[in-house]
Amino acid sequence: MLGYRFSKYSPPPEKGKSDFDRLLKIFMQLVLITSGNVQEALQWLTEVDRQHKLTTPQYGIGDFIEDLKRKGYITEEGPKGEFKLNAKSEQNLRQSALEEIFGQLKKTKSGDHNTRQSGRGDEQTTDRRDYEFGDTLEQISVTDSLRNAQINHGLENFFLAEDDLEVMESEFKTQTSTVLMIDISHSMILYGEDRITPAKKVAMALAELITKKYPKDTLDVLVFGDDAWQIEIKDLPYLQVGPYHTNTVAGLELAMDILRRRKNSNKQVFMITDGKPTCIKQGIKYYKNAFGLDEKILSKTLNLAGQLKKLKIPVTTFMIATDPYLKTFVREFTKANNGNAYYSSLQGLGNLVFEDFKKNRRKNL
Repeated sequence: MLGYRFSKYSPPPEKGKSDFDRLLKIFMQLVLITSGNVQEALQWLTEVDRQHKLTTPQYGIGDFIEDLKRKGYITEEGPKGEFKLNAKSEQNLRQSALEEIFGQLKKTKSGDHNTRQSGRGDEQTTDRRDYEFGDTLEQISVTDSLRNAQINHGLENFFLAEDDLEVMESEFKTQTSTVLMIDISHSMILYGEDRITPAKKVAMALAELITKKYPKDTLDVLVFGDDAWQIEIKDLPYLQVGPYHTNTVAGLELAMDILRRRKNSNKQVFMITDGKPTCIKQGIKYYKNAFGLDEKILSKTLNLAGQLKKLKIPVTTFMIATDPYLKTFVREFTKANNGNAYYSSLQGLGNLVFEDFKKNRRKNL
């Protein structure tokens, strides 16, 4: 009788990759998990090597550290002489996140988004329409216009009239301003599940995507716990959660302030969270209630959702937990804002953000 024989799986070696490149990929993942702590990442890498034999007698972790310094990934210029990341490593983290989450995307020259509006825009489509006063010579489809003239007037009495002219339709290109809100409340690392690292990866990938493919767009990143504050793209690898509640109101107010300063009409907010709002600020004091949905907190949050709707700023909520109170909150919040909401596993988070980003680019928000 035929059957199956099982043995330990040994993955084939990665072709074309040096010992340094293989270790660098793992090291960068560990750096992200340790929030930019190079020493801790190297300790983990050494332990992983001890258990899984990543290095060879010819190339060890010490050689890898020397190459990291020589190639400009790390430096020993920390406040206490410790290792710290260089800008090259921060760029590598964003590029790696982009490739991991969004796939291999190449830079284009235009770097803009299409809307569903057609007319005298920038990018040609396959649609045709009759010539109108004000259309430029470059918009005229010569082949289609000559064909119309032949059909309308024949070859013996061939001439080209205004009624024969056809114009190639084009789509307007738009600029979009996006604010990405990241929840850094304590629950993002509770229950033995690291939720902040996938959120950081998505933020870095989105930043790299916009830089490479949509350079005319803007992306602002803010974090919210008891309060909300804006962070630089370069600071994303170092982002950590804190002993915070979830002040969604503070995050939305800051997002609104940021987008008010943006001049283009297409604006949106992405919010990555794993919990219901549990905190608001009243003067210099905090009002907190982590037990269920507090009506006082909920009312203020939904009021802000309505304000954003009046400003035509949709909020897309990406929920990385399935708490029943969270589902209730998101359902009411999405209804008040007329935005979108997605429940996602940590593994599928990046794909959802990317798909919604592309979808929103194709319409006037």
